[in-house]
Amino acid sequence: MSYPIDDIRSQFPALRRTHHGKPVAYLDGPGGSQTVRGSIDAIAQYMSAGGANLHGAFASSRETEAAIDGARLSIAEFLGASPEEVAFGQNMTSLAFSIGRALSRDWKAGDEIVVSELDHRANVDPWILAARDAGASVRWLEADVATLSLDLSRLDAVITANTRLVAIGLASNAVGTINDIRRIARRAREVGALVVVDAVHAAPHIAIDRDTLDADILLCSAYKFFGPHVGIAVIRTDVFEGLGVYKLQPAPGDIPEKLETGTQNHEGIAGIAPAIDFISELGFGPSRRERIVSGLKRIENHENSLAATIRDELLGLGNVTLFSADSSVPKTPTIAFTVEGMTPRKACTLLAEDALFAADGDFYASTLARKLGILEAGGWIRVGLAPYTTESDVSRFIDAVKRF
Repeated sequence: MSYPIDDIRSQFPALRRTHHGKPVAYLDGPGGSQTVRGSIDAIAQYMSAGGANLHGAFASSRETEAAIDGARLSIAEFLGASPEEVAFGQNMTSLAFSIGRALSRDWKAGDEIVVSELDHRANVDPWILAARDAGASVRWLEADVATLSLDLSRLDAVITANTRLVAIGLASNAVGTINDIRRIARRAREVGALVVVDAVHAAPHIAIDRDTLDADILLCSAYKFFGPHVGIAVIRTDVFEGLGVYKLQPAPGDIPEKLETGTQNHEGIAGIAPAIDFISELGFGPSRRERIVSGLKRIENHENSLAATIRDELLGLGNVTLFSADSSVPKTPTIAFTVEGMTPRKACTLLAEDALFAADGDFYASTLARKLGILEAGGWIRVGLAPYTTESDVSRFIDAVKRF
């Protein structure tokens, strides 16, 4: 079936925006997608009907609990987990800090954790700081600057019998490289280490199955996949039950609530299920999980086709340096580049004048930016595609870059 781009775009009110008299092309998806109307409506409906805190005997309290239960079920279907393994928080970063603080209570001198040079710092610093406080050591999976992928040739040497935790991003939010999580997880299992996967960047682009990845902890954020600003942690039951989290008394001590400190963003949580509904409605199959997976496959095919066009065009420009793994490496539709003689901020300012909204900077992938020697020069120009990106958006962008 043809890709229903017009129907998809009609579901995103932000796409009606114009800038300098031109329709806005949102090419900043890696920093956060636009929000689907179903999520906006659900948030407004929750707040309009009368929000409430939990455990009350009255209707609005029970409705809040039902909204949270529904969101847990949707995330479980989205990521291949169980609802009781799904916890919510302020954002992925805050959840990682909380989980790291809890896990490190059992770490000691001589223990090691492993992080990646390709990752967003939100999947690096929470674990590094937790290791520091426990007296544990940090080892790195190095990024190969030539291939823009992780160098796994020394995997057995980096992940050792002393490793307690391996934190790895499913995909780079800077250059789009999708990592071989299963290979890394196999080595972690050989030494009994926990596997933490940052799926924030990957979640809107590819179907994810927690068990296929063999992750103990999977982290993402709904505002990257067309919903509200809510952080999500999916933690394998046995790990979650043994997690000694810091919390108030007498706050719930059972999973998944024990990780959810304080009053949650109830209106935001109410907007999660409709965001996943948007994806599943693009798919086919008797179960919601099958519809989610096939819906994401349609999105992936659409986005990757447009991304290939951009990469091919940029490679042909003499003043542009493209930072991309080769065609043998799977990637999200995220494209990072620089322009000779022009700062990334200047380039994005010029693009914005044409109503092309792209982002500049290191995007918290600062270790990779430093290794590439571009951190002090302002990092990259980054464009990221979404289900609502059109061929016209891509053509306008390429024409604008050619004028640089």
